[in-house]
Amino acid sequence: MSIKQSLSRLSVGVVVTSLLASPAMATEKIRWQVPLAFPSHLVGLVTPIKHLSESLKTISGGDINLRYYEPGELVPPFEIMNSVSNGKYPAGYTWIGYDQGSIPALPLYSGAPFNMEPPAYLAWYYQGDGKKLLEEIYAPHKIHPMLCSIIGPEGAGWFAKPIEQTKDFDGLRIRFAGIGGKVLERLGASVTMIPGGEIYQALERKTIDATEFSQPAIDKMLGLDQIIKNYIMPGWHQTLTTSHLLVNQDVWDKLEPQSRALIEMGCESATLKGFAESEWAQPGALADYQKEGVKAQVLPAPVLHELQRVTNEVLDEMAAKDDMFKRVLTSQRDFMTQYASWNRMGYLPRDFDQQN
Repeated sequence: MSIKQSLSRLSVGVVVTSLLASPAMATEKIRWQVPLAFPSHLVGLVTPIKHLSESLKTISGGDINLRYYEPGELVPPFEIMNSVSNGKYPAGYTWIGYDQGSIPALPLYSGAPFNMEPPAYLAWYYQGDGKKLLEEIYAPHKIHPMLCSIIGPEGAGWFAKPIEQTKDFDGLRIRFAGIGGKVLERLGASVTMIPGGEIYQALERKTIDATEFSQPAIDKMLGLDQIIKNYIMPGWHQTLTTSHLLVNQDVWDKLEPQSRALIEMGCESATLKGFAESEWAQPGALADYQKEGVKAQVLPAPVLHELQRVTNEVLDEMAAKDDMFKRVLTSQRDFMTQYASWNRMGYLPRDFDQQN
């Protein structure tokens, strides 16, 4: 069975489960203000919050109403976790890698270099240690986290010149997120972290030389191709990207069991819906880039091997400094080792039609 077939069956299961719920199940009124880290139109990355909001409102007969707000309308993107933790807002929808400064393990959940692809990640998260460990991570912050979006690998970024060897990163002023940024710093880049909504202006004003943000379709929505014409792939630094609905723990605990179940089920449905939207959008975006003269470069294998070597050094050093980071990384590595034989033998090789 292919990855698409597996996801299709899983999606059907979610839909069937959803049909078992009825408006009568929701017996309390829920009115949440939900700040967003990214604009709500970004396909797959943030559009799942629309699916979640609309589905919960319909299935609860209007009793559950999640009203989401664009970045900065309530709080800046980097302050969402704290605003949920201290009870200023009941929930927030965000890329949790923004909070790696206070919780080092979070980038392993939001998207890490040379990590799992979405099908494997979903298996580890729901069936393995992932969900349980993430809830343990957030417990001291009085937050209940829920996976509410997953998309595939990002582009590796927009660069003025092609990357032919790792020394080409040396001296670049680059916007780069997560652990991948630490890897590029090791290779001599000057890395900065700015919200997605500020990237275009930073490139236009030349305060940065290069940037990464997300997948081809999302980068196009931000207009990054209007400034730089060299697009680097694949997304070695983020083999997937997730978004999470963070709910204040006290708020969560006070909900009735039926309401909690509906919200959790809604996030699972939104995750699958967003992934499908994202995968559908990427081929068209790449085709548009080609028509517009954007040069899409695939990084040479020696560059990828060197990036992977440095990544492992960075990961091991981070694990040595933080016990929870080590626990999550060990769990992921153990599962990837176990999963490798199934992935290698169970799925068709990507280049099988070119083999003799």
